[in-house]
Amino acid sequence: MHQRKLGSDLTVSAIGLGCMGMSHAYGGQDEAESIKTLHRAVEIGVTFWDTAEVYGPFTNEELVGKALKGRRDEVVVATKFGFRISPERGANPMGGTDSRPEHVKAVCEESLKRLGIETIDLFYQHRVDPDVPIEDTVGAMVELVAAGKVRALGLSEAGPETIRRAHKVHPIAALQNEYSLFTRDPETEIIPLCEELGITLVPYSPLGRGQLTGGFSSPDQLSEGDFRRNLPRFQGEALAANAALVETLKSLAEAKGVTAAQLALAWLLSRKDFVVPIPGARKIKHLEENAAAADVTLTEAEQAEIGEKLANVAGARYRPEQLAMTGR
Repeated sequence: MHQRKLGSDLTVSAIGLGCMGMSHAYGGQDEAESIKTLHRAVEIGVTFWDTAEVYGPFTNEELVGKALKGRRDEVVVATKFGFRISPERGANPMGGTDSRPEHVKAVCEESLKRLGIETIDLFYQHRVDPDVPIEDTVGAMVELVAAGKVRALGLSEAGPETIRRAHKVHPIAALQNEYSLFTRDPETEIIPLCEELGITLVPYSPLGRGQLTGGFSSPDQLSEGDFRRNLPRFQGEALAANAALVETLKSLAEAKGVTAAQLALAWLLSRKDFVVPIPGARKIKHLEENAAAADVTLTEAEQAEIGEKLANVAGARYRPEQLAMTGR
């Protein structure tokens, strides 16, 4: 597996693994099968794993913790904080953002316990808290670094001004944003800013939440609890329009001798050498397919053709209230 830099101090696999779908949002799966997939990831060099306290909530970190036993030194672990989570709320445990310094420190301790590790390699603020100055939040994160509980700091879905302010307090190693052939928002301001400040961009949902794999055609394929059922891009006319774009991607991939997913990931990797996508994979065959994308090279002409032919995606990536929680 090719390697890329994460900030200035960490080195990670060029393609990471988003662990969320193993226990959250997409219906989850059997724990034993998930652990087999995670162990296989180590074997093939996919050693940059992403989780968060809110995935479950809590159960995804616990799952990753079980898989890490005996393999801790082989994996760079990223997790995220930033929500007020109240299990007593039942089916909807999230009660808004919370990045108060005391909360940051408390949730770090809990994440360390669930993961079964002494130090979190990359600790992200999951969403910016409008009620807490970013300087205060990052200040608390810096204290965790000083205490040896965190190695590197990250932000997720933060806007340019917030990123600059945070970076003045302490170097931000990574910025996690949705970025794919179907979501190009970061190209305008975020990618140039990452390049300027030496920040690694970590695209989540790099396969368009499954649409860019070429294997998705209907909401009926989603389980009852799958949150994609409520996303604009998975509805009616938008879904049909995007399916046509995916057919184009499949044709381009076939001509290249790769899969649609591999071509979509290779396109992302070709954008900049500081881009490290984290596609989710619940099954070993999908994990291996994604990992192989790191070996796919694209000419500048191919990059341009793919980008042009997959432009004009239909539907917003989130509902309005979800978009309001991002930095744009």
